[in-house]
Amino acid sequence: MANIGEYVYPGDVVKNVKSIKGITIIGPGLRQNEENPNTLCISQAGKLCFREPNTYWIEGKRHRYIPKKGDLVLGVVAKKAGDSLKVDIGSAEFAALPMLAFEGATKKQKPDVQVGDVIYARLLSAHREMEPELICVDSYFKAGRLGVLPNDGFLINISLNLTQRLLDIKDPLLPTLGKKFPYEIVLGVNGRMWLNAKQRKDILTLLRCIEAAEAD
Repeated sequence: MANIGEYVYPGDVVKNVKSIKGITIIGPGLRQNEENPNTLCISQAGKLCFREPNTYWIEGKRHRYIPKKGDLVLGVVAKKAGDSLKVDIGSAEFAALPMLAFEGATKKQKPDVQVGDVIYARLLSAHREMEPELICVDSYFKAGRLGVLPNDGFLINISLNLTQRLLDIKDPLLPTLGKKFPYEIVLGVNGRMWLNAKQRKDILTLLRCIEAAEAD
């Protein structure tokens, strides 16, 4: 049995998983145990971490992102292939993004997406035997914040561990920076960050702060 705070290995099992209204938030290195809904299976070696009330993840030294269904990721359009886009999300292979997977898209009216554009998308499927598939709408076929991000922003790579830290609403870094100056930020669980601010000096300050956080 795997315990919180201990080093775990693939195949270990987390028992007595906490949930809120039947929902458990699962981060990198874990997957749901279909045979027993109240347990999780370890799929990556590392430290088993838990954050109240219902979030579990593995903190390891992964350098390559492993796609997981439901993940919100940032990617760069690498090429167009017919009615589908190939998007680099930092995984072992490109993810497919159908042109019809955008809000309002039809066979006659498709979104204007170019190679090099930055995409914020959700993983619709992620199987080892197939390439990952992305989508830019929610269950109501609305984009929300998903889709092509403005070209005036900056895309940077950060460690997967720092990504998990910044996604924690209790972490003070991003709220503290927001008190100093206004900025926009989008975080993908695949270790990528898109950011923008009104002034270039503010962007440089943001980058320096992120670099300092990586060194912590």
